[in-house]
Amino acid sequence: MSHRLRNTLSAALVALACLLAPCGTLAVWAVHGLGDTGRYVSAMAPLAADPDVRDAVADTVGNGVADQLAPGPMHSSVRPFLQDAARSFTATEAFRTGWDAANRTVHGAVLRALRDDRATGRPVTVDLAPVTARVKHRLTRDQVPFARRIPVRHTAVTVLPAAETDRLRKGYRVLDLAALWLPLAAVVFALAGIALAARRRRALTAAGLGTALGGALLAVAVVIGRRFTLAEVPGTVHAPAAGAVYDALTATLRTAAWLLVALGLTVALASWLTSRTGPVRRRRRPRI
Repeated sequence: MSHRLRNTLSAALVALACLLAPCGTLAVWAVHGLGDTGRYVSAMAPLAADPDVRDAVADTVGNGVADQLAPGPMHSSVRPFLQDAARSFTATEAFRTGWDAANRTVHGAVLRALRDDRATGRPVTVDLAPVTARVKHRLTRDQVPFARRIPVRHTAVTVLPAAETDRLRKGYRVLDLAALWLPLAAVVFALAGIALAARRRRALTAAGLGTALGGALLAVAVVIGRRFTLAEVPGTVHAPAAGAVYDALTATLRTAAWLLVALGLTVALASWLTSRTGPVRRRRRPRI
């Protein structure tokens, strides 16, 4: 095989590996980051103390309770009072307990639906009675007045409609396969491209720089994705709270992207330095 053909095939394999590296990182993050209930709850837990999230929860709860009241002369004055009471509640340990419990319950229900093929055509519903029971227990332990009178009712709340669940289930299957094969394919293609190259150090340097570039593009994609996500958020959703949730969920993805950049630059720099400081071949002296 000629050197030109070897270099062409090597360049194609290395470029393909550098393209698959950020895609594989994205798939791994989606399956093993967002798709793991424990990691999801851990990522969402700090948001219980986020001011934007607390304001969004307080407004939602306060408005929801106020809408249940019969209209009357005191209706407009009761709404701010209910929102202040809800905002005070979000500063308590009971709210943090309920926040973690609700996230765990909802995420577990969605994950089971995505993994169960028999759930086709059915919406994702959750029973919030266990969450209410935990909050009630916490409030009772803190000796909050009338906490024992909080009713614990089994109510099925729809999280995702059936059509949306079926669509996400298909996407989850693709991501599950991609999380396994894309990183493996990236490593195999990179090694094959380096081994096939006529100048392996140059191919290794190119692979490192390409990996760093892929990581940088992934980091930029996370930023752009945030803008598009917030732009599509309905007007009824608190935009700052949605941004805080997006940042919390993509924190590990941003870290992984910068790790790709650091790994790629380290490999490229090490390859370049070893090529500059490698052993110098001695020239043979001509015989007289």
